[in-house]
Parts: sequence; C-alpha cells; structure tokens
Amino acid sequence: MPTPLPELPIRRLTMGDLVSCADLSENRGWPREEHKWGLLLAAGTGYGIDDPSGKGLASVCVITSYGPRLAAIGMVLVAEAHARRGIGRRMMRHVLEQAGDTPLTLHATPAGRPLYEELGFTAVGSAEMVMGPFRSHGPATTAVATRPATAEDLPAIVRLDNEVFGLDRTHMITRLPAFADQIRVAEEKGALTGYAAAWPNMDTHVIGPLIARDTETAQALIASLAAGTDRPLRTDIDVRHQSLLTWVKGQGLETVAFNTVMTYAIDDLPGDWARRFAPLSVALG
Repeated sequence: MPTPLPELPIRRLTMGDLVSCADLSENRGWPREEHKWGLLLAAGTGYGIDDPSGKGLASVCVITSYGPRLAAIGMVLVAEAHARRGIGRRMMRHVLEQAGDTPLTLHATPAGRPLYEELGFTAVGSAEMVMGPFRSHGPATTAVATRPATAEDLPAIVRLDNEVFGLDRTHMITRLPAFADQIRVAEEKGALTGYAAAWPNMDTHVIGPLIARDTETAQALIASLAAGTDRPLRTDIDVRHQSLLTWVKGQGLETVAFNTVMTYAIDDLPGDWARRFAPLSVALG
C-alpha cells in the first residue's frame, strides 16, 4: 500500500535526478530546462519527495546558498496528481528549517505567492520576463564597446559580481564559462564596467547575469549577445529599469510574465540594484 503523502520522506537530490526533475517541470507545463537543472543541482542543494507510485518525483525544490547572508529558493514544483494536498507547503517548511537563520529570497509566480506570504515571505520587488527575436528596430547599438570575455577576465568578473550582488557568488560565476554559450564584457580604461552571459535554454538564449554601470552599457551588452545567436532571447529584468525594458521591447522582445521578488528574514536584497539588471537564473516557484 502506498505511503500517505504527509509521511513520504524528503531526500537530497543528486545529478541522477536531473531527468526526473525535468519530467516534473514538463508535468506542470514548464519547459524541461535540463541545462538549467544541471547547473542548479550542481551548484545548489536539491530536495525531493519520490512519487508514491514509484515513478519519478512528487515534489522538488532547490536552494542555492550564497553564504550566511542569503540563500535563493527556486524550482518549487509539485506533480499535478498531488497538487493542492499540502505537499508544497511541507516542502517549503522543510527548506525553511534547513536554512536556519540564513535569510532567503525567491521569485514567485502569481500562483505561488499566497503560499510564500503565508509562510512569512515579503514582496520587495518585481521582475518582468521578456522574450522574442531581437530585430534591431531603431538604434540597437551604442557608443559602448564590448568584447568576448577571456579566461583572464574571470577574476575581475567575480569581483564585479560580488560587489554588485553584495554576496560572494564565486561558486556560480566560475561555472559560467562551461554553462554559457557567450560571455561578453564592457570596460573603460582597463576596468570592467559590466558583463553579461547568454546561455542555452530549450530554443532560446537566456541573458543573465547582466551587470552594467548604466542603461547604455546594458544595451550594448544585450545587442552584442544578440548578434552572436539566431535564437530568440529571453531575460528577466528588474522593473525599476524601465528605460532598458522600453528599449528591449523596441527591439522586438515582448512581455511574457511578471514575477514577484520576495525575501524572508531580511528587509531587502543586498547589493546595488541600479547596476543589477538581470540575474543568472530565475528559478521560479
């Protein structure tokens, strides 16, 4: 007789669970995103509940630690057959317990937000997902020059990323060269003023991270990445960057969704939001 859902054990996921995680994404109408799952399972800690049927997973969640000051929760999923039976709440309570005193953040879909609010998360911002072919309507280039990043740029990229995000993300950023198809940098007088990566996700290239001194630099980085791919682009931009959002829509991208940035046990995210245009990976919940 199958074990009742409330009694099913929560276990740590491994890279061997990647296909099952992608299957669960597909089950809930999300893209499979196996490439992103590979990064999250390698760089973060995944938790899962095996489906009582013996096939696949009933629920998953991934938490990516950035040290004692913050951890990011993502990919909170429950199989359709077990939805609305408290399994997602149980998984989140387990993650909160595992996090201890570490503040948390996540990007919530409209469907997930009520649960997170119930658990004590607070809305601190919003991100707009845009997607589509980059068609270069109007001025697609700026006076800001960019170039492909080299191995020698990695220490400076890590320093800039840590400064702008206010956290040590070295374990994520050092995975970028293997994860992304393109990484480009902008610099002035030998100092990096921005960097951005484009990584493959299904039939698109996702732009992120996107860190830039100003909007013009962000535009130059996006345009240069777009020139290096025939795929549609997708990115998640902080809604406070309205000038950049207006510009990318002028180049052919369209709004796909809005997601709420939420935090737990911290009033706001650390770092400099004015230079933080898009994250590495938005793992929705």
